[in-house]
Amino acid sequence: MTTDTKKSEEPGSMSTATPTRAPHSDLPSGHKPDAGRVGGGMFDPKQLVKSFPDAVRKLDPRIMIKSPVMFVVEIGSVLTTVLAIKSPGDWFGWAIAGWLWLTTIFANLAEAVAEGRGKAQADTLRKAKTDTVARRLNGSAEEQVPGTELRIGDLVVCEAGDIIPGDGDVVEGVASVDESAITGESAPVIRESGGDRSAVTGGTKVLSDRVVIKITTKPGETFIDRMINLVEGAARQKTPNEIALNILLASLTIVFLLAVVTLQPFAMYAKAEQSMIVLAALLVCLIPTTIGALLSAIGIAGMDRLVQRNVLAMSGRAVEAAGDVSTLLLDKTGTITLGNRQAAEFVPVKGTTEAEVADAAQLSSLSDETPEGRSIVVLAKEKYGLRERHQGELTGAEWVAFTAQTRMSGVDVDGRKVRKGAAGSVVAWVKEQGGSVAQDAQALTDRISQAGGTPLLVAVEDADGARVLGVIHLKDVVKEGMRERFDELRRMGIKTVMITG
Repeated sequence: MTTDTKKSEEPGSMSTATPTRAPHSDLPSGHKPDAGRVGGGMFDPKQLVKSFPDAVRKLDPRIMIKSPVMFVVEIGSVLTTVLAIKSPGDWFGWAIAGWLWLTTIFANLAEAVAEGRGKAQADTLRKAKTDTVARRLNGSAEEQVPGTELRIGDLVVCEAGDIIPGDGDVVEGVASVDESAITGESAPVIRESGGDRSAVTGGTKVLSDRVVIKITTKPGETFIDRMINLVEGAARQKTPNEIALNILLASLTIVFLLAVVTLQPFAMYAKAEQSMIVLAALLVCLIPTTIGALLSAIGIAGMDRLVQRNVLAMSGRAVEAAGDVSTLLLDKTGTITLGNRQAAEFVPVKGTTEAEVADAAQLSSLSDETPEGRSIVVLAKEKYGLRERHQGELTGAEWVAFTAQTRMSGVDVDGRKVRKGAAGSVVAWVKEQGGSVAQDAQALTDRISQAGGTPLLVAVEDADGARVLGVIHLKDVVKEGMRERFDELRRMGIKTVMITG
């Protein structure tokens, strides 16, 4: 296996808590984060009801003729219905007509469900867009407006916890932004006015501080709008096997049609003339109706099985192509790894013990609500036996929340100050307090970085002065069973390649 070779630009950008919020209060005992598993079951009742109107609209002969088998069934349905109307007491005719219409509707419904899945994804994106409320600046005052009403040049304010309402540039302030919804990268990034790190994308979330954003895109041209257009414009393509099977079914339909047409003269000669309803039913029974009706359903079933295993197939063509795959390209974050950096070890500098580093790291992480901060608290508890403390039980403590400017978090309590954060920020803080940095602190930081991890320094100021205690090693954790899965893929003849920044 491999470790993460991608370093975050701002390794200290991790804490988003406010001093008044109790740490980890939103996580009940035994809670496990959602792994993002996609639920299966594309033929759920809601989807069927929603797709039924589209299935009825597909009864248009101009659409049905594209599937010769089902077009013949539709003609038979119309014919038997007309004959049943002429003979109201003929329950046999009504039963045949009902079954033929059910067959036709079922075939159209399977196709409508396949097409409706993309529409549902677009509706979800559209809802996320329309539900966003922007705090637009009107002079010195703020007004709340829907995100869809923003225009180029509008200035909007975003603070910690706000969703950025549209694409734009930061013109005032600096903040930590969670862009995982767009980029898939779990580590927050710093966005600030000026320079090449000012652009922000609608739909991302501000984690800390306050920024003013100038909108730079017109309504309908944002990143989310482009995603919606891409999803809605994706049509369900027929696979090569499906096209070949359709040709075969059309040929068989013609053969059986000729057979049924020539059957009536023989029946009349034998003085056993058959009604048109019986002949229509016979034709539908002879032609491969089931295969024709289930072609779309078969494609959906293949896509659904992949979806239940967290593999998104955009078309049946992709499902068929999966059988010819020889090389599999895998994203690292969230695919091979858990998606969030987690604390792996506490490394003390000379003259300090691991227990001291663990105690300080836990204290400085109590106000850190990010997965990284929580993992530090858990590591200190499980590996070093430290009881998990809470903000409320530390009387007189002054909590220092993370900001994009300081890139540190910590606490002032019992006559000492504890800080945790990016190496550069913590070193600068220690020097400002008149302290010194251990000679091996930089060496430990470099060693962790070279190993593909993210180093965070832990420092303290007490009666002995300000000093660095040690380093927290954050790294991406490989999911359980990945080695076995890769071994299985290699036995199947599939080569795996990891792609990471």
